[in-house]
Amino acid sequence: MTAGFPEIAPYESGMLDVGDGNAIYWETCGNPAGKPAVVLHGGPGSGCGEFFRRFFDPDRYCIVLFDQRNCGRSTPHASEPATDLTSNTTANLVGDVELLRDHLGIERWLVLGGSWGSTLGLTYAEGNTASVTELILFGVTTGRHSEFDWAFGGGLALFFPEQWGRVEAAVADVRGDEGILETYHRLLSDPDAAVRERAAEAWCLWESATPDWPPKIGLAERFRDPRYAVAFARIATHYARHNAFLDDGVLLRDATALADTAGVLINGRFDFGAPIANAWALKQAWPRAELVIVDDAGHGVGGGIDGEIVRATQRFARV
Repeated sequence: MTAGFPEIAPYESGMLDVGDGNAIYWETCGNPAGKPAVVLHGGPGSGCGEFFRRFFDPDRYCIVLFDQRNCGRSTPHASEPATDLTSNTTANLVGDVELLRDHLGIERWLVLGGSWGSTLGLTYAEGNTASVTELILFGVTTGRHSEFDWAFGGGLALFFPEQWGRVEAAVADVRGDEGILETYHRLLSDPDAAVRERAAEAWCLWESATPDWPPKIGLAERFRDPRYAVAFARIATHYARHNAFLDDGVLLRDATALADTAGVLINGRFDFGAPIANAWALKQAWPRAELVIVDDAGHGVGGGIDGEIVRATQRFARV
C-alpha cells in the first residue's frame, strides 16, 4: 500500500460460533466509539489481511475485520481434507455477517468489500439494507455466471494463454471427462498432502498471474505457505464450481434495494479479473453509486486503488 493510515493493532478479538461446527475469527480496531465499518475480504478463502485496517482513520472508525468460514484464523480450516465445506455458502456467509454485527452490539455499519468481497457485500447489503450505512466496493464482481466463466478458462485465458495452459497441463493425466474446476477441487480434497499441495501450487500460479498491473511472473508471496494455498484454492474452486450459490444476474436485478444507500465503486482500468464492465453494469442498476475508474491499476489495491478507498472512507466518516 502506498496510501493509508499507520499500522494499528486490534483492541479486541475473539472467535464467534456461527453454527454447523464453524467458528469465525473477528477483531476490532480503531476507536470503540467511532463509526462502525466491516471489511469483507476477497478470495473467497484469502482471510482478512492487516492492511485492511489502514483504509480507515482509526480515530474516527470502529473497524471490524473477520475471516470468513474455513480460512484465515477461522475453524475448521479448509487446508484439512476432512473439513466439510457443505455449509460454506454465500447465504451462510451473509448470515455470519449479521451474527457478528449482533454479537458486537452494532446497529448499522459501513461495508467495504473487494473482489469476492464485493459480491458478498452486495448480497449482504441488498438483503440487509437496514444494517448498512454505506457500501464501498473495489475490484467489482457481481456473481454473474459469465464472470466465473471469464475468470476460469474463458476470456481471461485469452490474455494469459501460457499461464492457463499450465493450469490445464498440470492435471491433464488425471482430468478425464471432468471440468477443470471439478478436477482441481477433487485434488485439493485428496487425503494425500502432496497431491493437495501440487494442485494448490498449480492453481495459485494462475491466481498470481492476473491481479497486478503490470502483471507479475511467478507465485505470489501469500501462496508460498502451503496451508494457506490449499485452503484458498479449495474454497475458491468450491465457490466457482457452484457459481457462488447465486442465481444468474440476481444481484443486478435486486440492486433496486440500494436506491437509498450511498456507495462508491472503484475499479482499475486494467483489472483483468474484474473488468470495468462489471462495475459499469452495477452502476446502471444502482444509479446512486459513484463509479471511480483508476487508470493505472489492476485488480489489487495498488496503482491508486488504495488512495481511492481511503478517500471514500474519509468522505463517509463525515456522514
